[in-house]
Amino acid sequence: MNTPSRYQKTMDKWQPLTAALDDRRRQALYRQRKISDSASSPEMVISGQPCLCFCSNDYLGLANHPAVIKTFKKASDHYGVGSGAAHLINGHSRAHHALEEELAEFTGRERALLFSTGYMANLGVINTLCRAGDHLYQDRLNHASLLDAGQLSGARQQRYAHLNNENLSAKCTKNTPKMVVTDAVFSMDGDIAPLPALSKIAQQHGAWLMVDDAHGLGVLGRNGAGTLAHFGLDAEQVPILMGTLGKGFGTFGAFVAGDERLIETLIQQARSYIYTTAMPAAIAEATRCSLAILQTESWRREKLQQLISHFKSGAAQLGLPLLPSDTPIQPLLIGDSAKANTISQQLLARGILVTAIRPPTVPAGSARLRITLSANHTEQQVEQLLMTLGALL
Repeated sequence: MNTPSRYQKTMDKWQPLTAALDDRRRQALYRQRKISDSASSPEMVISGQPCLCFCSNDYLGLANHPAVIKTFKKASDHYGVGSGAAHLINGHSRAHHALEEELAEFTGRERALLFSTGYMANLGVINTLCRAGDHLYQDRLNHASLLDAGQLSGARQQRYAHLNNENLSAKCTKNTPKMVVTDAVFSMDGDIAPLPALSKIAQQHGAWLMVDDAHGLGVLGRNGAGTLAHFGLDAEQVPILMGTLGKGFGTFGAFVAGDERLIETLIQQARSYIYTTAMPAAIAEATRCSLAILQTESWRREKLQQLISHFKSGAAQLGLPLLPSDTPIQPLLIGDSAKANTISQQLLARGILVTAIRPPTVPAGSARLRITLSANHTEQQVEQLLMTLGALL
């Protein structure tokens, strides 16, 4: 009788992972990282190759803004690089506190609370407020962090049909919800949730409405105050707002804004807030700078809208299959994952970076090129993208 050697046993442990990775390659779902050699901007150097970037979430072009960088450097001299500990230990600086107060004022809420990432903010809110047995309803195309948070909470999570108020209302009538959760601007489709209708449904059933406005803040609404401002909704109509700082703000981190009692509850109970190191204070100071720019330089939003209109008009003339979106997220539907990958590679060979988005990030059969626009793009750069797409498709 042959006994498996220690080496064979070790190899057997890795075999399922090897098989799964091989399967992803066969299905054209294998993900690979590209190495950036430059700051985030429309013109980047990726793995040593200069290219035009049309896949960043830096919608207002603030990630490499000189004033934001200057503020960060000055704050680093004062606060150092790391925060040293969690907010509840000694990591909560005056810079953090000032940013929270300014974000609360910006969003028209009593208080705001910083989190290290949007993923952690969504986990913190949903897992603090929802328990086993509660009914939690989420849009079918919500971000993975929201869906994961619902699963981890132990609540009875159900996903209603995308943007379908009637489907949500029917579910709420059958089982009273504790919370309704939605993206404001959907990250892979670029469409906007019908927040006024969702607010009415949630209020009718006595449920919290939580809105993740990661892709709306800075871009939509008066002074860039986001999708809620775009619809004219207040804190009573949408009691829980989550926003990220790594997109329109151009920095890093996230926050939750709402009622005093909500924020204090999160400070006391949200595990993803309590048990993690605070973002560096220098990042908080840099974000204060970007928040001021975001509100005062409205030309960035105006130019962004012009570029969106220009791109959509050109795409329509070329017959490109764009999904309906009036935001900087302009998805070009391809369908097949392998084909989407190939077109992305062909674009990069021509000096244009656009990432192919494939399942499970998007539903099967809906692989796409997720094209995003920035206020720092020029019309000539958008024209170059359109001409290249027209030649490839």
